[in-house]
Amino acid sequence: MAEKNASDEPNGELEKNEDSKSPDLEFAVPDNSPLAFVGIGASAGGLEALEEFFEHMPVRSGMAFVVVQHQDPEQPSLLPEILQRYTQMPVVEVEDNRMQARPDTVYIKPPGADLSLLKGTFILLKPTTIFGAKTSIDTFFRHLAEDQDGKAVGIILSGMGSDGTLGIRALKERTGMVMAQEPASSKFAAMPESAIATGLVDYIASPMDLSRLLSEYVEVNIQLRERHASVTPLLENSLAKIFVLIRTRTGQDFSLYKRSTIIRRIERRMGLHQLTGMDDYIRYLQENPSEIEILSKELLIGVTRFFRDTGAWDAMLEKALPELISSRPPGSLLRIWVVGCSTGEEAYSMAIVLQEYLENLGRTGEIQFQIFATDTERESIDIARRGRYPANIEADVSTARLENFFIKENGTYRIRPHLRESVIFAPQNIIRDPPYTHLDIISCRNLFIYLSPELQRRLILLFHYALNPGGILFLGSAESIGGYNDLFSTVESNWKIFQRRDAPSRAGQHDLPFVFAARPDAHDIRGDFSATARAHSLTTIAQNQLLEMYAPPAVIITEDGDIVYFHGRTGKYLEPSPGKANLNIFAMAREGLRYALISLLRTAASEKRKVASENAAMTTEDGTLHVRLTVQPILKHTGRADIYLVVFEDVPQQKPAKIQLEKERPSGVDSVQDSRFEELERELAVGRAELQRAAEERQSSQEEMTSMNEELQSTNEELQSTNEELTTSKEELQSLNEELLTVNAELQSKIEAFSQSHDDMRNLLRTTKIPMLFLDSSLRVRRFTDAIKPIISLIGNDVGRSITDLNVNLKDGFFVNDVRDVLDTLQFKERQVETTEGMWFQMRVMPYRTSENRINGVAVTFNDISAIKELEETLRVAKSYAQSIVETIREPLLVLNSGMQVVSANRSFYETFRVTPQETEGKLIYDLGNYQWDIPGLHRLLEDILPKNTVFESYEVEHDFPEIGRRIMRLNARRMDKEDLILLAMEDITFKRL
Repeated sequence: MAEKNASDEPNGELEKNEDSKSPDLEFAVPDNSPLAFVGIGASAGGLEALEEFFEHMPVRSGMAFVVVQHQDPEQPSLLPEILQRYTQMPVVEVEDNRMQARPDTVYIKPPGADLSLLKGTFILLKPTTIFGAKTSIDTFFRHLAEDQDGKAVGIILSGMGSDGTLGIRALKERTGMVMAQEPASSKFAAMPESAIATGLVDYIASPMDLSRLLSEYVEVNIQLRERHASVTPLLENSLAKIFVLIRTRTGQDFSLYKRSTIIRRIERRMGLHQLTGMDDYIRYLQENPSEIEILSKELLIGVTRFFRDTGAWDAMLEKALPELISSRPPGSLLRIWVVGCSTGEEAYSMAIVLQEYLENLGRTGEIQFQIFATDTERESIDIARRGRYPANIEADVSTARLENFFIKENGTYRIRPHLRESVIFAPQNIIRDPPYTHLDIISCRNLFIYLSPELQRRLILLFHYALNPGGILFLGSAESIGGYNDLFSTVESNWKIFQRRDAPSRAGQHDLPFVFAARPDAHDIRGDFSATARAHSLTTIAQNQLLEMYAPPAVIITEDGDIVYFHGRTGKYLEPSPGKANLNIFAMAREGLRYALISLLRTAASEKRKVASENAAMTTEDGTLHVRLTVQPILKHTGRADIYLVVFEDVPQQKPAKIQLEKERPSGVDSVQDSRFEELERELAVGRAELQRAAEERQSSQEEMTSMNEELQSTNEELQSTNEELTTSKEELQSLNEELLTVNAELQSKIEAFSQSHDDMRNLLRTTKIPMLFLDSSLRVRRFTDAIKPIISLIGNDVGRSITDLNVNLKDGFFVNDVRDVLDTLQFKERQVETTEGMWFQMRVMPYRTSENRINGVAVTFNDISAIKELEETLRVAKSYAQSIVETIREPLLVLNSGMQVVSANRSFYETFRVTPQETEGKLIYDLGNYQWDIPGLHRLLEDILPKNTVFESYEVEHDFPEIGRRIMRLNARRMDKEDLILLAMEDITFKRL
């Protein structure tokens, strides 16, 4: 059971402070108090997140916002002026004048002070730590949780460190809501990530989305508070359904938990899912089993911290431990049980206090202690076992204790091994599982406030049973032992420390089946018999046996005489005994049958055979009756003699023995025989009394054995818990060994893969004909191929030399600058370069990326394009020659591409039709001027030339040119060899037609 805080009861320390106030100080809650108090913690990079959050926050939300940011205490804050630009709500810095929080207002914590709340009134405190770890957010969140309970909301935005992580635990404990900025959207993700790692954050989103989610949550939560203001039968029925779903899924039973706490935590989950009806939430639980587990953890939320309520620990040191330890001889072992240890802070605090106290007494080697720490949440137990906590614990643990009992590692604190070994952590449900026994101290702080009075009463009796005489019971400040002052005496009333009185336990008077292994009653025996008989029910067994005996009245009993089955009308022979119901045949047998039954049952049990008493006398209201008793072990169906069949048969009644004797003996017989009869009757009475006493002694011994069995069972539970610890340690070592083997195998595999890749790369570089050069970030040669030598004369000894010290055989001399540009811009560069010998290469310079995606130099490749350059020159010459030929042709000439666009035209075309290259090149042939061409015909002819490799000649068209008017032209077209181009020749025959 995770440790709880006093959310349902007034806090003891708060009550004390209020009582000490002077009469003129009043902290009344105003009528227009905010609907919610939103604490926002931010650090480095948090300003942008705050701006985005308030920019999207509605002006009339009814909430009060408190911004706590890490600031220089020596510098005035400009945060109010900055945030005022992004919201229409008033933004004010908190002043030390009992400023009352108002809705729709943003409050800023001033530099150099810690901020607190008392009934909605801001109070400035001297900072607990200015240097070292900053804890101003944790401090305010804790005060906010204690003052506002379910109205409190905590938001963690961008920042460095882990401030706020401990504070959100306090908020969740008081049914507050917690939000965090999505780490990906924050400048510095350390604070959000630390909060998210606790598993207590309800919403994770960007600042803009957080403002929307906050508004929706508060709106739904207000509706739920009004709807569930009182526990109605309908609400109780809904809660019962939720309890059944949780118990079925997780095994936890919350039916005895305090309703106010349960309802608030369920309302919180409903608000998160925007559900306003309890039936809707029950349906959501049925459709989403994972929500059941989350709700169960919410109801058991374990929130604690080191040395919680320092005054309580001081009281333990001053008033409880001295008397407890002073009476212990050397070699003693103190046994402590920490109930609801959560993540282990309470248990380690107890260990530190005991270790320090024993060291101060100089009895460290004389007296040892063992702490058993239990909780229902296995995840919390796993955290406690690791014993690693964030740096924020510096606010709760003194510097000396941090040095003596913790090891600082990577920004966290780990419990030292010698202290860790003194604490055994184990999962346990105190309501259901057996307790630890023979204890000297039980610490169960702030758990009772969540439980119903009935369950509190049971646990008090349980603790009295588990403690040694004089043992210490350590409760929370808002808890008490109720009316059990006869079991415990008060050691410290303010901090609720009690001492066990040496009084008989009252557990047996108050029915604690969930704790003690009580003596099996008839119901348990029936259950055991049913499990033994398996498919053969008691009814079947009884019927088969009684049919053989002509079905007389009978019962089936155990070896102890407990009746598990009746057959026929047995009331003539058995009757209920006065007092508590008892189904034992020896208690129910009528006078005269009890001792006969005892003898017969013993004989049948020892000899495993059927035995009978032919003439047992039974005294009734009608006189003495004679009964034939038969006791028979039932072996046929069970295979072992653990149950017996007892049959009752009436013997035909005879006349009273006294009258018969008078008739047989002659008159005048003296009274010697009468005296003899009386003496025998007295001996019989004495024998019966002795037998009854022996039976009672046997029953007493059996009860003592039962009690001893209970003790053994508790001891067995402790041994089992210790064994679980050892098993867990063994499993952890085995798991670590398996991880090492796995890592070793992976490393071996990576080495082999690396070796193979290295061989492949070496062979690739050796066989490739492509010049390649690899340089590191300092431009030193890392690797190269032999083909690079025409460009840079490199040998094996040049690896590691700077490229600036080597001769690069390129004409332009810009190679080093190109490499540096790529390193600076991380953009690849590609261009053509020429060597001094006239060879051309396509140079490509790219950033060299490692497997971790880091840039660590450049990779340069050179592709030989000398042949391409020669071909280009040949083509250029050929093109120039062809162009010269085209220009010499007197007729207008066009070159068209496959899309019928003009690629080029000769000078005769431009002069004849008085158009410019800009008006011609790139345009469709059909778009040259205002035309009245036979478009379909010309289009079909031109389209057929390329695929069919055809020609057409003497095709006449008429066309209007803007400058020369209408012209009649004769067209001749053909495909150019091996090119997707059309050569179109035009002859102006206008004047020939006139």
